[in-house]
Amino acid sequence: MRVYNDLSRTKEELVPQKENHFTIYVCGPTVYDLFHLGNARPFIIYDTLRRYLLYKNYKVTYVQNFTDIDDKMINRAQSREISVKELADEMIAEYYHDADNLNVMRADHHPRATETIPEIIEMISTLEEKGYTYNLNDGVYYDTSKFEDYGKLSKRDLDDQEAGASERVDLLDDKRNLSDFVLWKFKKEGEPAWDSPWGEGRPGWHIECSAMSKKFLGETLDIHAGGMDLMFPHHENEIAQSEAANEKPFVNYWMHNGFINVDNVKMAKSGGNFFLVRELASEYGYDVLRFFILQAHYRMPLNFEEEPLMAATHGWQRVLRSVDHIDFLLANETAQIAETESEALIDYVEKTKQEFERAMDDDLNTPDAFAAIFNLVRQVNTLTADYSLSNESLKKARAYIIELCAVLGLDAEKRVDTEIPQEILDKVKLRDDAKAERDFATADSIRDELHALGYKIEDTPQGPKVSREVEK
Repeated sequence: MRVYNDLSRTKEELVPQKENHFTIYVCGPTVYDLFHLGNARPFIIYDTLRRYLLYKNYKVTYVQNFTDIDDKMINRAQSREISVKELADEMIAEYYHDADNLNVMRADHHPRATETIPEIIEMISTLEEKGYTYNLNDGVYYDTSKFEDYGKLSKRDLDDQEAGASERVDLLDDKRNLSDFVLWKFKKEGEPAWDSPWGEGRPGWHIECSAMSKKFLGETLDIHAGGMDLMFPHHENEIAQSEAANEKPFVNYWMHNGFINVDNVKMAKSGGNFFLVRELASEYGYDVLRFFILQAHYRMPLNFEEEPLMAATHGWQRVLRSVDHIDFLLANETAQIAETESEALIDYVEKTKQEFERAMDDDLNTPDAFAAIFNLVRQVNTLTADYSLSNESLKKARAYIIELCAVLGLDAEKRVDTEIPQEILDKVKLRDDAKAERDFATADSIRDELHALGYKIEDTPQGPKVSREVEK
């Protein structure tokens, strides 16, 4: 497998430090609110990476943190007149609700910043001993001029750094360099605080991930991932802290996903142009949202519009209906089997697996992976239109559709339809009886009535098949 490494700006063969075992750290949410679709993209993408590595029989240790202390957390908790911890507990539970429904596997470790204070203090102390820090009135700062390789990830020169590159960059006039960042913030009135060698305070944003990743994955990680907006300054600062403190390479492969845009502007709460996953799921379903995100390559921007969401709805329904169709055929098999076509389907299943893996091995190319699945679905539909295929070939096709969709975090065994009401089944029987008596006018009238009620009938060699029509 090859992935695009943002550190080298090239595709590289993905090789773990330890044989058959990858360590992955993904920057998680700041838990002050429900997350939106743009937040969900990295959760889904790197969950898919993890699933694929597991599919390839690698062991994976996966860490995704929760930032549960920062200015946003404090301000939201104060506005609601609850503690920061109460807010964090509530929002982490809400995160799990949405992430679980998006079929994002829970990490092996979900550390909170507030639970990693001793490790954070230890790392800052190490940086202080090595001469990388200085104190100002509001906290302890990292001196980026002391780290020779600062800017190697984002490819920025120190002289070109912009203080406003992130919502969380510190803007004190008396910093030594614009790119210097706070490691420990001194306590302000009404804010949570912890004891430290520098006085009561709380950690800065960047130091959290360096301390948490080291605690659970060691000093050098195989893969560190997150949104493109985190490359600078967050990930750049993580490198500076970790490599200065540990005197070892911090990460071997850096992966960053593109933004989800609204009218070509990055989706963000700060911009007010965001759509909560919870709200979108109530209209489209969680599976469709995951399908929508994986239909684009992870490094490319993805524009949020109703039309591609509708296309995702129909695309995913197409996969589900194919599995449902196979189940129908298996339950209503006919005596005559077309052996040549059955062998052709089995051959195509093997070809699909090869195409799927070729796509995923090429920098997690999920759009081409979906194309391989859709080609198999098309082949099933084509062959079953005119032939009765063997149970062996149908079961194999079904198993591969389900298996490959599962690698993408999608459950293709979900029933497309809820249980068909008995009154609808009774109408289907009346239509079948009318057709048997060659009363085609009545049969057509019943078909139109069912269509108006949101159901469609397919006449197959195995008998009539009724299903709900896709509403959107």
